[in-house]
Amino acid sequence: MALTLHATKENKNAYKTLITAEYAGVQVQLVPDFQMGVSNKTPQFLKMNPIGKVPVLETPHGSVFESNAIARYVARSSENTLFGSSPIDQAHVDQWIDFSSLEIDANIIKLYLPRLGFAPYLPPAEEAAIAALKRSFEALNTHLAQNTYLVGDSVTLADIITTVNLYLGFSKLLVKSFTSEFPHVERYFWTLVNQPNFRKILGQVKQTEAMPPIQSAKKPAQPKESKPKTKEEPKKVSKSEPEKPKEEAEEEAPKPKPKNPLDLLPPSKMVLDDWKRLYSNTKTNFREVAVNGFWDMYDPEGYSLWFCDYKYNDENTVSFVTLNKVGGFLQRMDLARKYAFGKMLVIGSEPPFKVKGLWLFRGQEIPKFVIDECYDMELYEWTKVDISDEAQKERASQMIEDAEPFEGEALLDAKCFK
Repeated sequence: MALTLHATKENKNAYKTLITAEYAGVQVQLVPDFQMGVSNKTPQFLKMNPIGKVPVLETPHGSVFESNAIARYVARSSENTLFGSSPIDQAHVDQWIDFSSLEIDANIIKLYLPRLGFAPYLPPAEEAAIAALKRSFEALNTHLAQNTYLVGDSVTLADIITTVNLYLGFSKLLVKSFTSEFPHVERYFWTLVNQPNFRKILGQVKQTEAMPPIQSAKKPAQPKESKPKTKEEPKKVSKSEPEKPKEEAEEEAPKPKPKNPLDLLPPSKMVLDDWKRLYSNTKTNFREVAVNGFWDMYDPEGYSLWFCDYKYNDENTVSFVTLNKVGGFLQRMDLARKYAFGKMLVIGSEPPFKVKGLWLFRGQEIPKFVIDECYDMELYEWTKVDISDEAQKERASQMIEDAEPFEGEALLDAKCFK
């Protein structure tokens, strides 16, 4: 029986069908040269799936869409044990397919789309997805503590779909510090992806070492509004002054871009680029050279120093999420690079982790354009540093230096904005 799968060979949801076909001994062929955004927009494809989603399986009896339904169809196309050997096994196979799709895959997608730029990054939404994913991993870990496979004593369709759903997380998002909390899930995943039928389709799977950075959501270009044309009154020209040809008419000069208010401040004796260069180039005796050099350069009239403390440290329960949260903040602060320098510390060896920072800004206040444009600012408490207070000055020095321990605790990480 000829079965044709309409999808690219890199499509994660197509892997469910291709691996199932290997176990079921069913021949499934991928459409050659399938192109997303082109092949799935043709009239022929839209007859098989009116909303144009991929994959679609073409069979002698009609087409099937939705990846789990396709995998089920292929599994039922031959005599095999992919649904277990009893009605309760079949129910449990369906149970775990639904669980991995709704509780694992859905939350991984919520984390992944903002990192591709296909959805806006919303910290509360990410926190909710991480919490839900952690809860589902705990449930899966508990089940696998006493079971090699999800149902019965051999691979079923539940294992194929669950492993493929985990594949995106392990290969793109979930670093070792997250997955190591769930050793039975780790054992299960690496056992399955190294089975010959999985490896034939997935190749050699490697766990990601870092979560990809947040991208700006891709928005469609807005068409320019066309102003309605108004009939112009003919210009009266005096007999003594001939009308100028249109080619000679002067174009209106473009309006100059308004200057940033910080550029209008009186000159400062502190040259920010000189400090950033000193910070970057100092490799030894950092306290004596760089930190002392900073205080020699610092101009309290032209610049101000600020401590920041994250308001919701009790939510920082996952290390890589906390680190990505800080990384995203620094990425969005890029608009202030010309006017600022910052240090962000992630503190603690065990969750919840504390996030604290030190920022140098041009002027005596935090720039208004930074507060208006970078929404992360409101997630922190901001306190102006009083350098006449030796304790505050020493705290600032320790933050510049990445001193450890800091306030009695180990540093998980230190990031610099320069």
